[in-house]
Formats: sequence, C-alpha cells, structure tokens
Amino acid sequence: MNNPNLFKNFKADIPASIVVFFVALPLCLGIALASGAPLFSGLISGIVGGIVVGAMSGSQIGVSGPAAGLAAIVLTAIGALGGYQNFLLAVVLGGVIQLAFGFLKAGIIGYYFPSSVIKGMLTGIGIIIILKQIPHFFGYDANPEGDFAFFQIDGENTFSGILSAINAISPGATLIAVIGLGILLLWSNVLSKKGKVFKLIQGPLVAVAVGIIYFVVTAGNSTWGISSEHLVSVPVPEDASSFLAQFSFPNFGVITNPQIWVTAFTIALVASLETLLCVEATDKLDPRKRVTPTNRELLAQGTGNIISGLIGGLPITQVIVRSSANIQSGGKSKMAAILHGFLLLISVILIPKLLNKIPLSVLAAILLIVGYKLAKPGLFKTMYRLGWKQFVPFIVTVTGIVFTDLLVGIGLGLSVGVVVILIKSFQNSHFLHIEDKSNGKHKIKMTLAEEVTFFNKGAILKELDSLPRDTYLELDVRKTRYLDNDIVEILEDFSEKARNRNIDIQLISERGTIENPDSFIQFFKLRPKSA
Repeated sequence: MNNPNLFKNFKADIPASIVVFFVALPLCLGIALASGAPLFSGLISGIVGGIVVGAMSGSQIGVSGPAAGLAAIVLTAIGALGGYQNFLLAVVLGGVIQLAFGFLKAGIIGYYFPSSVIKGMLTGIGIIIILKQIPHFFGYDANPEGDFAFFQIDGENTFSGILSAINAISPGATLIAVIGLGILLLWSNVLSKKGKVFKLIQGPLVAVAVGIIYFVVTAGNSTWGISSEHLVSVPVPEDASSFLAQFSFPNFGVITNPQIWVTAFTIALVASLETLLCVEATDKLDPRKRVTPTNRELLAQGTGNIISGLIGGLPITQVIVRSSANIQSGGKSKMAAILHGFLLLISVILIPKLLNKIPLSVLAAILLIVGYKLAKPGLFKTMYRLGWKQFVPFIVTVTGIVFTDLLVGIGLGLSVGVVVILIKSFQNSHFLHIEDKSNGKHKIKMTLAEEVTFFNKGAILKELDSLPRDTYLELDVRKTRYLDNDIVEILEDFSEKARNRNIDIQLISERGTIENPDSFIQFFKLRPKSA
C-alpha cells in the first residue's frame, strides 16, 4: 500500500481509531491482569500492535494487540520460567519463530478454515463479549476485562459471574452504563443519519465523556457515586524516570534453557493461529472484501512480538474484538489501527489520571454493541437455511467458544467441518485452468471439478486474484455436482472486483449460459440439487 493512500480515508479513520482506543484500553489492562503480568505490559503490547504491526501489516482493517487467548499460557509460563524477564525472552524468540513461519509461507494455513467455522468464531466471540460484559455493565468487576475463557480466573464461570453480578449491582455504575448505552443507540440509529458532525464525533466518545463527567459530579455520593474499583486503572507515573521504570527487558542469560524455547514455540504457534483466524474473519467482515496477504501478516506479527518482548510487552496477535470495532465504526484503512496505537501511547503519557476517571461500565456498554453486531440472531437462521453441512460446524464452533475458549471452539468446529467434507467428498476436489489466447483475445477458461470444497479456497482465490485486467473469463460448472458455500462466496466477492478490473464473466452451467451474473449466491441457490 502506497503512503498517500494512508491519508485518503483520514476523516473515516480518525473517529474509528478513537472507538478502537476505548475498546482496546480496558482489554489491554484486563489481559495483563489476567496474565499475571504488570498492567503496563498490556499497554505496551497494545501500542506496539497498533503502531508497528499496523504499519507493517497488509490488512487494512485488522487491529493487533495483546491476545486474550494467550492469557492462560502467559500466566503459567511466567511462573514456570522463573520470572517475567525470562518470559520476555520467550516472547522475543516467539516473534523470531513467527518470522520463520512467514518466510516459509505458512500463512496459507489461513485459507483452510471453512466459512462456517469462521462465522461461528465471529458469532461465538460476539456472544462471549455480551456475556462477559454484563457483570461490568452492572458494576461487578471481580473478573478482569479480557478474560474470555468459560472458567474465569476469579474462580467463577461465565454464567455464575452473571448471577453474582445481579446480586451485587452498583447503582452508580449501572445508571451511567444505561445512559451510555442510550447515547450509543441514539447515535447509531438516529443522530448518525442527521448530519456529518455526528459521524465525525462518534457515540462512544460522547458516552465516555458523559461517564467522566458523571464520575466527577457524583464523587463522594455513597449511593450514586462510582468507587475506584469500577474505574479504568492505568498506572500513573510521578515523573519521566518512574515512567521509564515501567519498561522491562528480557533476560538473554537463559537463552539455553530448553523450557524457554518450548514456551517460545507455543507462543509463536498459538499467536499465529489466532492471527490467521482473525485475518480470515476480518476479511469476511470487510465491506470492500479486500484480501489480506497472510504471510506478510505473520512477518508483521513476528516483528511486533520481537519489539514487544524487548521492551516488556505481552505477546501480540491480530484480535477480532478490536478489528470488528474498527469495521463497525467505519474504519477504511490501516491508519485507524496505527492512530489507535498512538492514542494509547499519548494518553498513558499525558492523561493517565483522566483515563482513570472512565467508568468500566460505560466501556462495557460500548463492547455490548460490538458483541451484538458480531452475533446478530438473524445469522443463526441464515446458517440453518444453508443446510446441515454449514450449520453443524457453525453451531459446534459457537458452542465450543462459549463453553471452553477460542482455540478449543475453533478446533471442535474445524474437526466437524472436516468430517462433513469427508462424508461428502468421494472424489478429488480440484479444478482445471486453461488459457486460450486465440484470435488475440485474452480469454481464460476455468472448469470446476465434480467436487469443489473449502480445501480449494486458497487455490481458487489465488487464481481469481491473479487474473489480469480486461480478461474474458469462462467459468464452466457443468460437471460440478457439489460446490461448497465457501467457493460460492469467493465467486460472489470476486464479481465485485471483476467489475472494477473490467473482467467479464461467462458462467456456463447445465441451466444455460449467463453473462456477468448479478449474484452467484442466488444462482447456485436456484440450481437443482444433484446426487
């Protein structure tokens, strides 16, 4: 991406970056707390994830930072390795291993996660966000932000935590959360349609400002005031030297310890998988349907983890909560992710005391909206209508994420997806690509095989993206008896790109020949079912 394009969507990226900043702030702190690491380490990884990884990444809407999925690994590793500085060395080495993954082109793994599992992941995370934010919404903050596992570090689980919150409601925190939620809904459903100023100034910014004012006005009120445990808790240094003292550095003296390398490889593997899953998910959410280069993403994440580890930060991945908040807030380019990193950096240096007046319940209201948009009820109906081959992996993924954690849920959904494909696929799933330059025309003929499954996503996506401008593509599906929904979605997304690149598509099927079909999804829905 050329530098001039970074500023092309500045008006959209600035307000989006502010929303992502407010979402990221409590998550950075909460994940650090859940990981048993210094609070400042979460902020370091959020800053590095925004500025460094954001600048290097090929993703235009993905946002990186400390990963909730790694919290349990970090918590265990700090104790097992004999201290935080020893653990930081594992983070640095994990980043080096991720660079190796990128150079070895391991990013192709990302193309082999079926669409039903990715949609299940998004929905499951949306449900988890809602369930985890309900206690914070009512002012019950026993469990830190960023702990997304079913069994919480405070000894409770997701549902018992909600019941405990109902029995320990904080009136002040709940009132400002309800007011904040009202502002957010009013802004998104009414005011955003009234004028440009309401799009430039985002609802979350107003909700947070009202929350700070409420805290100041009600300070000292025993009923409606908000106590410090219900507020953001950013470390406040007294001077420059105490600020710099918050940074930690890895202990390279233990580099020969085999346990350091085991931890490093674990971090690299888990962080890479989470990143590739998030890349697939954010690309699916992207209104422009841009495709993120996965190997470049691994190189960016590896570099980010090396830098984060060198200055005392937690491991970094691309994360769906911040990425989806970016998309929902209208972020158009990577500048939104970069700006959110700078906002974190500037705010922790200049205004930490102001940040510590933000009620956690207001930030919970913002995250509730993010969660709902990820887990809209209508998606369940849509997936059910697509048939059992799509619905079963989807619902298994959702259930697995809610009742275990992200990676276990994805693993369960992927396992079911593979079983479904093995049941359906009796023949090799491949396609033929024949180029014909007769009569001087740049004509390409692509004949899909009898069985085409999500295993072919990477190859087909690569072929379509490599088509030159002003091409005439003949797409022959007459022999195809099973065409996976993932491939149909790829064709649907490609039809938009084709119009922009002056590529004409002739679809040849048993029902006849169609020039530039309006919708591949509608066409294949109407197609008679074959054995």
